[in-house]
Amino acid sequence: MTQLPAPPAARRLGASDIEISPLAWGMWRLAENRRSVAEAATLVHAALDAGITLLDTADIYGFDGKGGFGDAEALLGEVLGAEPALRGRMVLASKGGIMPPLPYDQSASYLSGAIDASLRRLQVECIDLYQIHRPDILTHPQEVARTLEDAVAAGKIRALGVSNFTQSQIEALAHFLDTPLVATQPEISPLRIDCFENGELDQAMRLNLAPLAWSPLGGGRLLAPQGERDRAVAAELDRIAAEQGVSRSVAAYGWLMAHPAGIVPIIGSQSAGRIAEGAAALGMCWTRQDWYAVLVAARGERLP
Repeated sequence: MTQLPAPPAARRLGASDIEISPLAWGMWRLAENRRSVAEAATLVHAALDAGITLLDTADIYGFDGKGGFGDAEALLGEVLGAEPALRGRMVLASKGGIMPPLPYDQSASYLSGAIDASLRRLQVECIDLYQIHRPDILTHPQEVARTLEDAVAAGKIRALGVSNFTQSQIEALAHFLDTPLVATQPEISPLRIDCFENGELDQAMRLNLAPLAWSPLGGGRLLAPQGERDRAVAAELDRIAAEQGVSRSVAAYGWLMAHPAGIVPIIGSQSAGRIAEGAAALGMCWTRQDWYAVLVAARGERLP
């Protein structure tokens, strides 16, 4: 049976000169439970030692509705401050543009300050990939583009991306940018399959955007299925995982990575073992039959 091409061991981040791993590690829960700098460093090492070089955070990670804004960035910054050599081993990604208690703000005055604040918390001079976290409907994309271009020109940012943008919003921002967007970060998982048919991934391939998939395990529902559809998808993943000697979560990462858009699953676990385990997805072999079997289970109906 014909196998799908294996994911590359490394890939370019869009049209940039930045090389990333085919998996990423996300830190939205890094600052939970009063995690110490040493504990956080253990997780950073687990990712890097497993070959996961793209580390993704955001200024809002750590915010609990009342406080904690910037805590995940600050904790990572302390790790980097204690071990400066780690910076050269990673592609550092962060996000901004959400301002509690307001929903979103990408006005020039706020966004430029947010970029500087992220740099201070992370204790770095440059962020490799800076992403607008969610679109601000009240700011003209030309203003957002101008702020981002200024940060690139100042050497504060190497590459630009977006997160949770619609296709039209991506097109609008890209139109006003001289520096091309290189990444988009939507929710993608075997339980969130809209992007395979609604044009999101087609646009990413056309514009050469790396799709960074947040919540690739469906917000944990793949590990604890909640309904008939969840259980059907989990069963197909389990069948394939058993045949290849991996876990269900690894099979889910591998399923995403088999897509020709080069989806980069962002592992959200804050367990060193689970982070390292994710790298096994690189060794999976997918056939069209198995890949589509997962998609059919996710659809809940046969393909037309």
